[in-house]
Amino acid sequence: MGFVLSIIAYIMLPFVGVTHFIVVIYKNIKINGFFRTMNTYWFENAYAIDVDANQRYEILWNVIMRKKRGYRFGRFGETISSALGKNQRDKTLSWFGWIWVILLFAIDVKYWLKGGHCINSIQG
Repeated sequence: MGFVLSIIAYIMLPFVGVTHFIVVIYKNIKINGFFRTMNTYWFENAYAIDVDANQRYEILWNVIMRKKRGYRFGRFGETISSALGKNQRDKTLSWFGWIWVILLFAIDVKYWLKGGHCINSIQG
């Protein structure tokens, strides 16, 4: 039964996501303007996916992105970038974890001179 519910949820997700996007635009564009609404929407969406993926796929991340005694992925409310940053700081990243750290470093230009994206994403 859980398998069937998961399949239905994955099928419904794009439709709910598109509908939510339209409603957010309709409700907020006059108040906040187009660009602020879009920036806020996409940032909050990305952040929620990041936090969810850190928990949902914690076993995968713990196997492929850290060494055995490294900081564990999957902490409630924490982003993948934060867990990567803690492993970067502690020198416990696997080679695959380093690939992600380097990729995120290259993308997030504003932190190039401040240690990089993952170091600056460390939460509590």
